[in-house]
Amino acid sequence: MVASDENIQSAVDRVLGLEAELESAGNATTKTAELTDAKSVLRDWVDTVVAVVASPGVGRVTLIHANGNETSIASPDLPFLLSKPARF
Repeated sequence: MVASDENIQSAVDRVLGLEAELESAGNATTKTAELTDAKSVLRDWVDTVVAVVASPGVGRVTLIHANGNETSIASPDLPFLLSKPARF
């Protein structure tokens, strides 16, 4: 399912608004060239991952990077996408 442009802009505005409440600036883009650049940076960053902990019950994925740093991602979908079905 692909979100509409209106839904995407609404999500961007919501995130930027939450950051503004925390007095922390953010930046966002939906422009093709800038988005392509951001995806390239993200791919390089993901390539540093050496372990993944998916926790569907709490809606969180933790990435362990080669340098020992951890990145925690809260998501309703990602932990389920990374989990294998239960086997009995």
